[in-house]
Amino acid sequence: MIHLENVEKHFAGQPVVHPLSLTIDEGEFLTLLGPSGCGKTTILRMIAGFEQPSSGEIRLDGEDVTQLPPNKRNLNLVFQHYALFPHMTVEENIAFGLKMKKIDAAEQRVRIEEAIRLTQLTPLAKRYPHQLSGGQQQRVAIARAIANKPKVLLLDEPLGALDLQLRKNLQAELKQLQRSLGITFVYVTHDQEEAMMMSDRIVIMNSGRIEMIGTPREVYERPETLFAATFIGENNIFHEEERLYTVRPEKVRVSEQLEGARKNGIIQDILYLGNIHKLVVHLDDEQTSVTSALDFTDNREWKLGQHVGLHWNDQDEVTVGR
Repeated sequence: MIHLENVEKHFAGQPVVHPLSLTIDEGEFLTLLGPSGCGKTTILRMIAGFEQPSSGEIRLDGEDVTQLPPNKRNLNLVFQHYALFPHMTVEENIAFGLKMKKIDAAEQRVRIEEAIRLTQLTPLAKRYPHQLSGGQQQRVAIARAIANKPKVLLLDEPLGALDLQLRKNLQAELKQLQRSLGITFVYVTHDQEEAMMMSDRIVIMNSGRIEMIGTPREVYERPETLFAATFIGENNIFHEEERLYTVRPEKVRVSEQLEGARKNGIIQDILYLGNIHKLVVHLDDEQTSVTSALDFTDNREWKLGQHVGLHWNDQDEVTVGR
């Protein structure tokens, strides 16, 4: 559905996106994930047509759209800030884009009703934006975008302004909506958990470059670079001779048995998190700590300062590039 070929972007002579190529499949939920300033929003804006690439080519459904203005591309962009018209009702906000496209009144009616139903806004259709909560306003912005029936929906941190519980609810709703519509979603976030929960594939970005592309499972279980290994979830990093490898905290077993352990150390911290608890162990003879996530069924009494052994299986070591 979307293909970027050697696309790069410079601002004032400085590269913000280094040359990259990326293919996004039809009907895919693809997330661009990375810290602030890594280039993910710039990529989204180049796909939308709000930024011109310094070089490279952007194709949408086989058509070269690199030079096309945003209104000539069959896609819609949803921002973190809802950009609703305050003097228009929910229905009128959704209808606005359809009127601009000169879609006939009967078709407008059908599309507005469908978008309102899919985003669960039916009881709010006659309200104005100031009468809606943040989550409801974001739903209106999404309804307005899908009413246009775009081939691609681009979403730039759309849930960033919402509180945690509302964000969790809307994440699940958005994923369901994408499944039922079959539209290609390209989603930008810096929230690892959000990316893991919603995406078919994740593109991990760092300093304008792609670090890794993979399914949520692949990026978690088999990260390819040190950045990917540390950016998604918690990880323990080990450096032995020329080899750099990681072991996830849930793969590290703690025992009172020091003999035969891979590493030994002293319990520095005990963190109770309800469904799991964690031990932070400062290693003997090394200036580093290792975290072990214990199962909630582990009811052994651990004590600060206790000397323990750390164990894991060979297959749980993941060698990473720098």
